Amino acid sequence: MNVTLEHLTKVFPSRDRKVKQGTVAVNDFSFEIPDGELVGLLGPSGCGKSTALYLICGLEKPTSGRIYFGEDDVTDLPPENRGVGLVFQNYALYPHLTVRQNILFPLQNLKGEERPSKEEMLRKAEEAARLVQIEQYMDRKPSQLSGGQQQRVAIARALVKTPRILLLDEPLSNLDARLRLQTREEIRRIQRETGVTTIFVTHDQEEAMSITDRIIVMKEGIVHQIGAPQLVYDDPVNLFVAKFLGNPPINVFTGRVAGGRLYLGEDPVLEVSGAPEGEVWAGIRPEGFRLREDGPMGCTLRAVEVMGRDMSVLAAHPACDTPTFRAIIDSDSRVDRKSQEVRFSLRPAKVFLFSKETEERIPAILRGEEGR
Repeated sequence: MNVTLEHLTKVFPSRDRKVKQGTVAVNDFSFEIPDGELVGLLGPSGCGKSTALYLICGLEKPTSGRIYFGEDDVTDLPPENRGVGLVFQNYALYPHLTVRQNILFPLQNLKGEERPSKEEMLRKAEEAARLVQIEQYMDRKPSQLSGGQQQRVAIARALVKTPRILLLDEPLSNLDARLRLQTREEIRRIQRETGVTTIFVTHDQEEAMSITDRIIVMKEGIVHQIGAPQLVYDDPVNLFVAKFLGNPPINVFTGRVAGGRLYLGEDPVLEVSGAPEGEVWAGIRPEGFRLREDGPMGCTLRAVEVMGRDMSVLAAHPACDTPTFRAIIDSDSRVDRKSQEVRFSLRPAKVFLFSKETEERIPAILRGEEGR
């Protein structure tokens, strides 16, 4: 089932009677989510991603705009008539019911011809439990389960009615690091097996990039970029998107384009064409540095951290907007830890230029000595 949002806007009224202007949580959001895709709504806290999810499921009513499931306009339908399955951040399981009873609950609340027989309900509950691999816990109460197991119960409960759309609101935020990794892999497996169109809300860019077909990056209610995760990472449209995606985060320098070259401080680090001369923001991904004794970028060495397959070099440069920046290089590289200086060349594909005024991406061709 594809989901289409047309100029969706949500304005919450101000609590202060003296302030007439409300808070715009979602601002003119238009997008079509293709059938069967897993899409991530990604952004910092307060960006409007959960509000967008609640608009889709019907828990919030839009100020303006329309919502379509396939050809059906569901904008004014109540949540129970939209055919959505919603998994909350805190699981929202009934503590006095067993796992089986929690999964059965949505089916037992159906009325009329939609209500299955008791045998059919039990069969569907067993199928949903097998899908999320919790069939051995059906007689336990939620308090007897781990956080990851409770999350699986919540997903099974959302899937048991065979929803047209599955909505996940920060489903992994209450889990520890290992459980988050396991559960996000399970969410991807379940989504592929069911083929249900799924919208996944998270502030964790690593989660979004690892399991989604495409991501929607939001800030202050506005959609900044939509695309496949790797494409958005490799081709950010502005400085906000570049900063938000990536772990470790992108390093930002004050740069200057002059005479066909990009300067960081006094260092001419790359050749540039297609960019106007003047000051720019230069964003360099941590993996965009190459360790070279004769590299054009001279930095002060602060620390070296060996991380197994990679090595993290912590260095300082007068043009960097933070006291230190991080470069990720191969663990086979050798760094003289006693030296006070380290020199780098840059990978042009990992360097982005942004306007100082608007912070929008500047389309430019960057070249290094290696020609790539």
